[in-house]
Amino acid sequence: MLKMVNHQIKVLQSVVATLIEGGRGVMGTPQPNQPSKPLKLYEFEGSPFCRRVREVITMLNLDVEIYPCPNGGKKYRQIVKDKGGKKQFPFLIDENTGDQLYESQDIIHHLFKHYGKTGKTPQKFSSYPNMPYVAVAGTILNGARGIWINKKIVDRAAPEQKLELWSFEASPYSRIVRSLLSELELPYILHNVAKERWQDMGPAILRLKPGKYIPLEGGKREKLLPIMQDKMQVPYLVDPNTGVKMFESAQIVKYLKKQYGR
Repeated sequence: MLKMVNHQIKVLQSVVATLIEGGRGVMGTPQPNQPSKPLKLYEFEGSPFCRRVREVITMLNLDVEIYPCPNGGKKYRQIVKDKGGKKQFPFLIDENTGDQLYESQDIIHHLFKHYGKTGKTPQKFSSYPNMPYVAVAGTILNGARGIWINKKIVDRAAPEQKLELWSFEASPYSRIVRSLLSELELPYILHNVAKERWQDMGPAILRLKPGKYIPLEGGKREKLLPIMQDKMQVPYLVDPNTGVKMFESAQIVKYLKKQYGR
């Protein structure tokens, strides 16, 4: 009972963090321009600068490989320094163009240039403040989760295969799972499942359009639905190392802590 109460408190904090951010990271294009080689993003969940990039990745509805780099982590922070010369995040590697980028704004321009519809960055994504006070407030209200490494697993080897997570940036339930993946320094493939139209709005059990969920014809959600067991709900986790496939953030958190948290 106590664990469930604690989880619901985390959900509430995550909801508040989403509201403070103005709902960015919800909607995305139904027909993304997914690159042939996977984008690799080194970041950590609690960083407001990393969140800027993840919001754009949701808007473009791209799938990316995430390499968590929480403070105190040893697995991927050094890789970033070796490749770019400093431990600064986010850090994007795009093997499709040969680019390696640090600054969040530079990464955002790069993503729109190569994977957007027009090649230009929309105004609302080109004028972030140098110090994102609102985003910082969201991080604090979210309990600053995903910033620091879980010291119990510092020397634990990474799983043989990357986990896979279906999510979108502003989902409060998904944020809880992503924060834990960051703290456990678990690399994963992030499959964005952005909402594509107004009928998609609302949680899975209480969408604005009631009845059986029917995805936009020809959209990314339509293609993903069979993979997600014909159930459009996030977060959805697949662990190819154990064969586990599961919904529900509370159950995913429980599984990750048991499997990788000690």
